[in-house]
Order: sequence, then C-alpha cells, then structure tokens
Amino acid sequence: MPVGTHAAVWGVLILTVLVLVAVSRYYDGRDVWQAWGEGRELRQPNYAERIYQTAVFRTRANTWSNLAYVVVGLYACAAGWRDRRGRVSPDSGYVARTPALGFFFGLSCCYLGVGSGLYHASLTRWGQQLDVASMYAPLLAALVMQGGRIIRDRRPAWVTWPWLVVVALTANVLLYRFKWSMSSTAVLTTLILLQGAGGVRDLIFARQQMGVRWLAGALASLLAAIACRQLDVAGRFSGPDAWVQGHACWHLLTALSLACLYCHHRAEAVEGAGRETG
Repeated sequence: MPVGTHAAVWGVLILTVLVLVAVSRYYDGRDVWQAWGEGRELRQPNYAERIYQTAVFRTRANTWSNLAYVVVGLYACAAGWRDRRGRVSPDSGYVARTPALGFFFGLSCCYLGVGSGLYHASLTRWGQQLDVASMYAPLLAALVMQGGRIIRDRRPAWVTWPWLVVVALTANVLLYRFKWSMSSTAVLTTLILLQGAGGVRDLIFARQQMGVRWLAGALASLLAAIACRQLDVAGRFSGPDAWVQGHACWHLLTALSLACLYCHHRAEAVEGAGRETG
C-alpha cells in the first residue's frame, strides 16, 4: 500500500485516541456507567488487571488494546477501496476482485474493536453481550470469503457475494439476540474450526495458488493468544497494575490472527485475468 494509505489509517487511529483521551479526561471521577446493568466481571473478575470502578475506562490495557482490531479493519477497508478503484493485478483472486468483501471484513473488525472495547471499558451486562456477539463478526466475514471462492470455482458466472453477506449479517443479528441462550465458547470454537477446515481445503483442493504462510501465521497467532489469555485467567501472566496484561495480549494477537486470515484469502493468485467475481 502507498504511504498515503498508511497515513490515512494511522491518522484515523490517532484522532480516535485523542477523542477517547478527551472523553476520559472530561468524565474523570464520574461513574458514567452507574446507570447501566453491571456485568459479572465487575464484581468477580476473570482477568488480572485492576478495575477502576468510577473511571470511564474501568480497565485500561484491556480496553485500549482493542484498537488493534480497528487498525486491522481500517487496513482491510483501505484494501477494499483500492480494489474498487481498479488497482489490482491481472492475476488477483476472488477477494481482490470483489472489493465489497474487503469493506465487509474491515467493518466487522471495527465492530469487534468497538464491542470488545466498550465491554472492557464499562464491564456492563450489555457490553458483555456486544463483546461476545462482535467476536463472531470477522469470522463470519471470513467464511463469506471462503464460501464465495468455493462457489466461484464451481459456478464462475454466479454473483453470490451479496447473498452471502446477507446471510452473515442475519447470523450476526441472531447471535447477538440469543447470546445468553447459547454457549459462546461452542459457537466461537465452531467458527474457528470452520476456518481451519476451509484452510485445509485450500491447501489440498484449491486450484489457485494460496498464501500458505499467512494461514500458518493466523494459527500461530491464535495459539499464542490462547496461551496469554489462559495464563492471565490463572493469574500467572502479570500483576494488576502492569502495563502488559494477558488479556490485552489476547486482543493484539487475535487481531494479528485476523489480519493473517484476511491476507490468506487475499493472497489467492488465479491463472489468467478477467474472471468473473461471484
């Protein structure tokens, strides 16, 4: 990407940070979350970081680290914007030739950053609902990319991505609506396993060249993230006032994993130019 794209992404990030700092300073000492329903984490914390009851950001590292998802989302949106302007190589694959998917994945990552950030800032029940529901969004967006490529291989003339996006959005709404009546661990594990199954399919059956190294990076980052999270839950990662928290590292590493997953799909190289998008 050109320097201007990097400048735009990081300019938006810096502006976001300045706004959040200003809000935090303005409401310093006032419990802005008092009228909201408390989440279980407020009284029975799972993670080691100290909780500041009357602060805007009740946990600090675990809140700020969610900006990593926003960065990934902004870059995916920037890639989609460049694709939309026709700046793709002749052998580019399905994702690069379908700019809407870059926007969809990018906005899903931004949604995750906002949802998870709001929860760790507020430790409210609604924040927890939004946090868990938003975790599914980028994985569903990745499944749209995977499913679209599979259908494209079988039916090159079909334009299917709008319908797949509608299905993913519907699933997002339902998973948010029924969050409290299902196991989030089971849903998240299922979505991750589906990503893994799609990756195995790419390695074995895909007729196009795929970015295997990106798939390996996504897996390695996810495993490192899980290790950090579990060490934090066990109280073996860091102290309550440390700048580096285990769950914050979970945010950073899972953001890296999502970035690698997007790059895996985007790295597809198709022999010949001018294939239909599907």
